[in-house]
Amino acid sequence: MSQSHQRPALSKCPGCEEPPAAGDLFCGACGYDLSVVPDRPHDRPTMAITVPPDTAEASAVPGASEASAVPGAEAVRWPAAAETDSSDAPAPVHRPSDLPGTDSGGRPLAAEREQTREPGPAAEPGAAVGQGFAAAGQDAAPGKEFAAAGRGPEPVGGPEPAAAPGTSAVPGAAAAPVRRDDPAEPGGAEHSGDFAPAAPDPRTAEHAAAAAAPVAGGKVCVACRSGRVDPDGYCENCGHAQPRERDHMEQELGSVAAVSDRGLRHHRNEDSFAVSSTALPDGSPAVVAIVCDGVSSASRPDEASAAAANAANESLLESLARGTHPQQAMHEAIVAASDAVNALAQEPAGAMEHDAHRHQNAPACTLVGAVMAGELLIVGWVGDSRAYWVPEDRTQPTARLTEDDSWAAQMVAAGLMNEAEAYADERAHAITGWLGADAYELEPHTAAFKPDRSGLVVVCTDGLWNYAESAEEMAAAVPADAQERPLRGAQVLVGHALDGGGHDNVTVALLPFAVRPQGAGSACETV
Repeated sequence: MSQSHQRPALSKCPGCEEPPAAGDLFCGACGYDLSVVPDRPHDRPTMAITVPPDTAEASAVPGASEASAVPGAEAVRWPAAAETDSSDAPAPVHRPSDLPGTDSGGRPLAAEREQTREPGPAAEPGAAVGQGFAAAGQDAAPGKEFAAAGRGPEPVGGPEPAAAPGTSAVPGAAAAPVRRDDPAEPGGAEHSGDFAPAAPDPRTAEHAAAAAAPVAGGKVCVACRSGRVDPDGYCENCGHAQPRERDHMEQELGSVAAVSDRGLRHHRNEDSFAVSSTALPDGSPAVVAIVCDGVSSASRPDEASAAAANAANESLLESLARGTHPQQAMHEAIVAASDAVNALAQEPAGAMEHDAHRHQNAPACTLVGAVMAGELLIVGWVGDSRAYWVPEDRTQPTARLTEDDSWAAQMVAAGLMNEAEAYADERAHAITGWLGADAYELEPHTAAFKPDRSGLVVVCTDGLWNYAESAEEMAAAVPADAQERPLRGAQVLVGHALDGGGHDNVTVALLPFAVRPQGAGSACETV
């Protein structure tokens, strides 16, 4: 039958430390289960710390009882700690190597080995030096040299070799393990006079390795200056997003200049522009400026604006050079731009897998352009990008040269709202005309002017005129020297939009128009 051991009487409850009554299984004060209290051990044996019996003689530990001595084992004799120089020094400590004894191979430890060690063979160049670095059967890396503290157990496989040239051979010298290049190499640690460098910081090693190897066939990150930029515009080393080339663009060509900026709210610049000049058949110059604004609700608006600006500019240069009337050339340029944007909707097979609604949401943009040829000023547009006329003499009236293809403009033209009410409506900027495969019908607008005074043509997207909507407000924003310094004038106008909030991409081109003093009269014809 089973037997139960009688548990010892408890002087106090382990839970509340109240003395329990004799024979209670639970504490009367806190309910602690007194039966789970473990039994006392019957004895407490004392074990002596010994060294292998084959290398020691039997002796008793000083201060221990006769019963605790183990025959054939030597008791550990603790050496006295060194005295400290001042009260500020740390307390004396013992190291494992201070104790007499042997290692796992039966050889004396450091304290005894220093007295009995025989000199070993000289180390070959590139061999490991010191204790604790190389395991049995392993060699140091060729061409590298190591230095280590001399207070650990000797490596398995033989006595400690002599120190290599240029390293410390003082017994017991405490030096942290380091790795340095071959001292014979020019520019190494021995030639520089510096201490041997420690292991490389893992936070900088990757950057240093990447910087050492040039990036082949790709851009270098502007943040870490070492990583390669992937096709998505992010650094493969640090992950930093790279500034896109179109985030801010500037161009000056003779008397025409343009500036485009991403703005402060958009993640990319969906505007684009083109400025150029050519010669008419009679040798007189012709200056061209095209500004396009991608429709953000459409797919790939940045590609649409770039394609439209390039196509319109090339068409104008070709038509003007062969003698086409500038107004007809502008009409043909808008048609060419429309065809270029329409072509973006024709995707190769497999593109629908990434965007099932690509054809229902074709790339789209607006366009406004200006041409100065002879004594004529030609403007053309589709959408809500605008052109303004700012006379050199600011006392003369200014003018807006375009009419928006927008909901607000339709309400004003129909007499249903005045301009202030229409543009205050949330539907004001909904465009009714654009370039794109899903446009209802392409209706290019062109207008020809013959100014009788010098002035400045401002060609811009709504990212600018949202902050200077009326012709008077635009004229006030244009700096006084913009006609002589068009690039600076364009920069100032972009800054005006950014200071106002920069809610949209901002693009503006400035074309100074000079009129001969004997010129008189003006004409305007709108199609």
